[in-house]
Amino acid sequence: MSADSGFEQKLSQATGSEDDASLTSHAVGTSQHFRWLEGIVKWMLVLNLCDALFTLVWVRWGLAREANTLLDELVNENAVAFVATKLGLVSLGSWVLWQRRSRPLAVIAIFIAFVLYYLVLLYHVQYASGLLRQLLSA
Repeated sequence: MSADSGFEQKLSQATGSEDDASLTSHAVGTSQHFRWLEGIVKWMLVLNLCDALFTLVWVRWGLAREANTLLDELVNENAVAFVATKLGLVSLGSWVLWQRRSRPLAVIAIFIAFVLYYLVLLYHVQYASGLLRQLLSA
């Protein structure tokens, strides 16, 4: 094997002109990637439900207010409508992003939304932990 043929082989691999089967395990948008992405979307919906329930408890106990001004009034008036609206809106947004999952921007948006809901859940858990500490020390 000459040095030129090694270079040509690397060039053909980099440009995709050689057999693409060896590259499919690293390709973006494979069925395995979409399964992972589907799991992330499902967990985001679970985190959204947790956020809705925590928010409902905090607001009903007078310990917090709903951060979303569109839902602030609803959380005080009708708990079921609040949870249904919150779940519906996030589900609709998730569905739109899922329909565009082959586009990098949609995948990035799904990851950002998941991370944000994860951080919101951590905030709720931290808040609950602080309340629990106060109750136990009283």
